Amino acid sequence: MSDREKLKLARAVGIITIANIAARILGYVREASLYYLFGQTRIADCFNAAFSIPDFIYMILVGGALSSAFIPVFGGYIAKDEEDEGWKVASIMLNMVITLMLAAITLAMVFTPQLVYVLVPGFNASEIDMTVYLTRIMFIQTFFMGLSGVAMGVLHSYKKFTAPALGSVLYNLSVVVVGGLLGSRIGIEAFAIGVVVGAVLNFAVQVPTLLRLGGKYSPVFNLRHPGIKQIGVLVFPVLIGLSVSQINLFVSQNLASGLPSGQLAALKTAQRFMQLPIGIFAAAIGTAIFPTLTEQAARRQFGDFRRTFSLGFRSINYLTLPCVAGLIAVGLPVIRLFFEMGNFAPESTVATAEALYYYSLGIVGYAGSMVLNRVYYALKDTKTPVIVGVATVVLNILLNIWLVEPMGHRGLALAYSLVGMINMLVLLFLLKAKLGHIDGRRIAASAIGATVAALVTGVSAYGAVTLLEGILGVATKTSQLIAVGGAIGAGVLVYLLLSYLLKLEEFQMVLGLVKKRIGKRQSSSVQ
Repeated sequence: MSDREKLKLARAVGIITIANIAARILGYVREASLYYLFGQTRIADCFNAAFSIPDFIYMILVGGALSSAFIPVFGGYIAKDEEDEGWKVASIMLNMVITLMLAAITLAMVFTPQLVYVLVPGFNASEIDMTVYLTRIMFIQTFFMGLSGVAMGVLHSYKKFTAPALGSVLYNLSVVVVGGLLGSRIGIEAFAIGVVVGAVLNFAVQVPTLLRLGGKYSPVFNLRHPGIKQIGVLVFPVLIGLSVSQINLFVSQNLASGLPSGQLAALKTAQRFMQLPIGIFAAAIGTAIFPTLTEQAARRQFGDFRRTFSLGFRSINYLTLPCVAGLIAVGLPVIRLFFEMGNFAPESTVATAEALYYYSLGIVGYAGSMVLNRVYYALKDTKTPVIVGVATVVLNILLNIWLVEPMGHRGLALAYSLVGMINMLVLLFLLKAKLGHIDGRRIAASAIGATVAALVTGVSAYGAVTLLEGILGVATKTSQLIAVGGAIGAGVLVYLLLSYLLKLEEFQMVLGLVKKRIGKRQSSSVQ
């Protein structure tokens, strides 16, 4: 991969990362507003249970199946200079999505009570009724999620990342604004309405960029088109493969519904913290390299394909390993800072921090699996992730049942993390068998170096937060912020310093690209 291509990839990752950070910050504000108004109670449990269904659809359609099955096919037409045919496929796909979403929403509205009962059998009758009500409101967003999935697939194929990234920001912003403004007036349903508004804006913001591409929409419904047949072959295995982590969460949610009040909310809050580095780094890198992998696979440039995968996978390890160490080291102070206010009690902080500790162990596994799934999809191999995914779902059920009794909600978090690591390792082993080699030595050397640096980083962050809390106390938000901020700052500095001293390749690559970028700007300014 040339320096120019690396620079383009880095720019794409940068755009997506910035948008993901903004979206995640707004996601925190959404959670904080919810718990400030309603506490970590059964009301919050009901909303989290109801939200998990449309959130599952969002992850699968927008972040998964449609784009992952659609991009290799649509991108293949672009790579072969057959754009007109590609846009015909996009039109057929859009028409299919509209039809299927309308049918699915109608069916889901009818059977919502049965679906909710399966998800949270431990809720009483009034809690089930509230969850059903909230779920039906949020089902409306699934229609716009389907539209967003097709739009995102087209834009990503053209390597246009800004509009889809902005859509995710608007999605969370809408929930924050509508829920925050109306929550105290009309109740928890304000947050459900915000979810629907956010889904509409998520799609709407992508439309102008789509129109500028000059593509033509056609009211066609040809299911026999070769491109649609290809998508059909890919999409169902992709659905199963990408839904593994969500199905595992549903299993945890089912068992958590029988635990004491607030435990489900504690798991949800901790899991969202765990998803931060995955959503920011793994999603950004996976999204940015996927169109490139698709092009290289279509042109059978497998040497470049291996190098692109290796770079992406090593970068994810480099970025997520210190996050694991950091969340384990300062998880409790972070949750205390961000959530312990209003109706969020200290015991809720402890319960959430305990779940976060065990969830953090799975960050690397789920981040790596996210990229590995995209690699298989770029190769148009959807069977392997499905087989591995189904096996890990079975393993997750067994581990959940085994660990929930002695460890409670902590056991559910640990089971989820163990399954994520196993899923990643199996996919990596099978990819090596498929491609012959995957740059394994560089990946292993990078992982070992990053792990050593991350361990020292975690110890440094823990020492810093303990020292600052001992001096300042934890009675005020200002003292909590200084302690957490100091710990994070110390951890980042230590990790960067160790990356430099250990000469970790990912750090050296970024440093080199930055130097070249600065050099180009200086030369252009001189001219």
